Amino acid sequence: MGEQHTVKFPQEVVDEYAALGVDLPALFSAGHLGTRMGVQIVEASAERVVGTMPVEGNTQPYGLLHGGASAVLAETLGSVGAMLHGGSSKIAVGVDLNCTHHRGVRSGLVTGVATPVHRGRSTATYEIVISNEGGKRVCTARLTCLLRDVQPGDEAHLRTAD
Repeated sequence: MGEQHTVKFPQEVVDEYAALGVDLPALFSAGHLGTRMGVQIVEASAERVVGTMPVEGNTQPYGLLHGGASAVLAETLGSVGAMLHGGSSKIAVGVDLNCTHHRGVRSGLVTGVATPVHRGRSTATYEIVISNEGGKRVCTARLTCLLRDVQPGDEAHLRTAD
């Protein structure tokens, strides 16, 4: 945790945000909660967002990956996809999250892949598949985000480039 890594973004998206003075990797990070949980976004575009999270430190009392941790990973990845779909004039706000847990995981790293189910003008829905290191599905989630216009004052929540 805490180590720096580079997220792969499409160049046209990097250019769009740079023109606005926005530090894209910081804006589309895992956020404070995701950082505490060790979430790292590896690849990000409106078509596919990939991220990882360690099981260690994110378990429930029985030593299994906590379902809430899977939900944090899923919502993080789906929200990044929705934000990238909406572009710099929109903010994605999660309105529905559904998670089905298929199997327990006790160690290692889980990987989530978010892909769009629906990308409209006012909402975006992503399916997020979380798998263990052996490639077995641990959780399937679906996130729907409202895409609302950026409002005055929203800039206070955007991390700008130095």
